[in-house]
Amino acid sequence: LAVGGFDTGVRSHLAKLVEKLTDQVMQNPQVLAALQERLDSVSHTPSSYIETLPKAVKRRINALKQLQVKCAHIEAKFYEEVHDLERKYAALYQPLFDKRREFITGDVEPTDAESEWHSENEEEDKLAGDVKDKVVIAEKEAAAAEEPNPKGIPEFWFTIFRNVDMLSELVQEYDEPILKHLQDIKVKFSEPGQPMSFVLEFHFEPNDYFSNSVLTKTYKMKSEPDKADPFSFEGPEIVDCDGCAIDWKKGKNVTVKTIKKKQKHKGRGTVRTITKQVPSDSFFNFFSPLKASGDGESLDEDSEFTLASDFEIGHFFRERIVPRAVLYFTGEAIEDDDNVGGLGTPKSRAVRPPSPPPEELALPGRSWEQGPRPDCPPGSGLLGVLWGVLLDVSFRARPVCCVCLLLV
Repeated sequence: LAVGGFDTGVRSHLAKLVEKLTDQVMQNPQVLAALQERLDSVSHTPSSYIETLPKAVKRRINALKQLQVKCAHIEAKFYEEVHDLERKYAALYQPLFDKRREFITGDVEPTDAESEWHSENEEEDKLAGDVKDKVVIAEKEAAAAEEPNPKGIPEFWFTIFRNVDMLSELVQEYDEPILKHLQDIKVKFSEPGQPMSFVLEFHFEPNDYFSNSVLTKTYKMKSEPDKADPFSFEGPEIVDCDGCAIDWKKGKNVTVKTIKKKQKHKGRGTVRTITKQVPSDSFFNFFSPLKASGDGESLDEDSEFTLASDFEIGHFFRERIVPRAVLYFTGEAIEDDDNVGGLGTPKSRAVRPPSPPPEELALPGRSWEQGPRPDCPPGSGLLGVLWGVLLDVSFRARPVCCVCLLLV
């Protein structure tokens, strides 16, 4: 009882002290001016302005939003036709890509006309060539008999993997011998009338690691406004992907590793050694992707990042690597990417910015994208405003405000 009475007395005393200090603070002109400034900033938000408009004007604004939704559906139709054009022109590109593969593998040797190339420094090259021609003719003739002439362009695609940071980060040392057998990468677009998607095909020559001649990765896309949030539509987005089974030869699976573990019997106390297989980092995990959640449940942060990275890599293969392979082999495309500040991340469902909080929960002077103000605690409304005001003026009215802050 004594403790209870003491606690009640302390609470009563603190309540009176807070009331007294609050009265003192609210009589401070600096506090009142700062509080008014904060309240003014709250009232100047876009949503607060909309709320002040007459009902007739709000009705017209709703009509504009209806038009905006219709615009989003027209934009979706535009992207569907773009996909059809991509499919059409992919068929025109394919004969050139087939010939590229023949040159890379050495199945076909380019003619003199096909192998002629004029560099940007053609003038300088020509002058230098004229000066050197007479000197090096004899050397070339002598070296021709000794110079190695490998078939095709050895390790063409593997070199691209090494040159591109996004890909080299996925490749482990034990992946390298396998990737040296990669002969071609193709992109196949979904047929008319089918859901929008594309397939990456990785073609391998016969090797000692797996029996598949082709490994595939399918990326499923969506190109229609979200019914719940139609204004967020910005074009097709990758929403899911499927890999394929790799038929590894015995003892050659680089996506798992075998570890040994000692296990003690609880009863007899004997110790035995067991072996088990655990996942191992490898580029070939690319063909066993994480599945996007299709039941409405959200993925954890690590899974979202993994899935978004997968979508980005698939998009990069489709848009950059396959169409411009020789330039990534020579490094010229990498320099171009660096000069323009890198490539944008393709839109994906896995990583989407959070929805803004309701305006009545937003802190003054701070947009939701910027996060909470450093001088305001989590919270909203008048308490949040008053907290910020007290911090703003605490350096000018320290004796009063610092005590009040502790009590708040």
